[in-house]
Amino acid sequence: MSVLNVEKPAFMAEEDIAIFEDAVGKFFDEHAPEATVAKWRKNHCVDRDMWTKAGEAGLLGLSTPEQYGGAGGDYRHEVVLMDMLGRKGVDGFGISLHNAIVMPYIFHYGTEEQKQRWLPRLATGELVGAIAMTEPGAGSDLQGVKTTAKQVGNQYVINGSKTFITNGQTANLIIVVAKTDPAGGARGTSLVIVETDGAEGFERGRNLDKLGHEAQDTSELFFNDVKVPTENLLGADEGQGFFQLMGQLPQERLNIAVQGMATIERALELTIAYVKDRKAFGKAIIDFQNTQFVLAECKTEATVARVFTNHCIEQHLAGKLDAATASMAKYWVSDLENKIVDRCLQLFGGYGFMNEYPIARMYKDSRIQRIYGGTNEIMKLLIARTL
Repeated sequence: MSVLNVEKPAFMAEEDIAIFEDAVGKFFDEHAPEATVAKWRKNHCVDRDMWTKAGEAGLLGLSTPEQYGGAGGDYRHEVVLMDMLGRKGVDGFGISLHNAIVMPYIFHYGTEEQKQRWLPRLATGELVGAIAMTEPGAGSDLQGVKTTAKQVGNQYVINGSKTFITNGQTANLIIVVAKTDPAGGARGTSLVIVETDGAEGFERGRNLDKLGHEAQDTSELFFNDVKVPTENLLGADEGQGFFQLMGQLPQERLNIAVQGMATIERALELTIAYVKDRKAFGKAIIDFQNTQFVLAECKTEATVARVFTNHCIEQHLAGKLDAATASMAKYWVSDLENKIVDRCLQLFGGYGFMNEYPIARMYKDSRIQRIYGGTNEIMKLLIARTL
């Protein structure tokens, strides 16, 4: 039970989930202690061997079936991993995108040959995954992408540029959103897999200088006549990319809510401990009524968000989570995350403004939650369509 006093729902309280949670916590304690994460922030990239270690520990492909090299778990295991990333302060490790976004695209939409070809290598860490959606001129509007994949004989020739790509400096398997029929609108979009090792014409641009998530390699990518075999088209038919994207975006948005809840709970735990220890005018900060009221409000709002997020997880496990509800979770929790982290930082006073304190880093890292995965304004448009 966390600082919110909300019991784990029955579907998360099974013994094997608890054992897995303990194992993940120990893995991060050993391989991602505070000093190591600080080094990643300084280098603006997580060490490549962290992926190999995660693969050896069975943390890659958690919800991918064992027949494809995965751990054979389900979304609950992804939730545990995302929660522990937040609670342990493992900033910048893009494992949840690799596990809960990239690999599901291949599992759900790939041919049998594609699953056998790529999923086992993603599960060991030989391949690190990324998905290249956003372009300099196209963000939330995925139909506006300009990157093209033109079929020439038995190859696709890819041209275009992408930006804000998570794992961009590290990934060597990239799902590229491209136009196979530029005049076809949504039906002209396809997903094409690029294995970057030795791919002529593929270039990595800058490891982008960001407001937060300093340890995450978020990059520009350039495709200049990059040639891949036609069998790298994800699935059997062209023109399915937009519909494949729409099918997976609810899970991506729920991921953001799950990550946001981990940050909210960690912020409250750290802040409550701090105000009980820190003194001003002869008494602990917690003894001031203002402090009590602020934290009472934060705890109440966080409890509501936790219960709703648990509901969404349960719906998703049952295959019932619709796009609008996932959008509600993404926008509501990320907005609340920013609000609560800001209020908690205020209670740290000047120390809250120092990057050496986790609350300062959480403040910076939280801001992107309202933007990626579709901006919160786009979430409201999607919800409004159900009115």
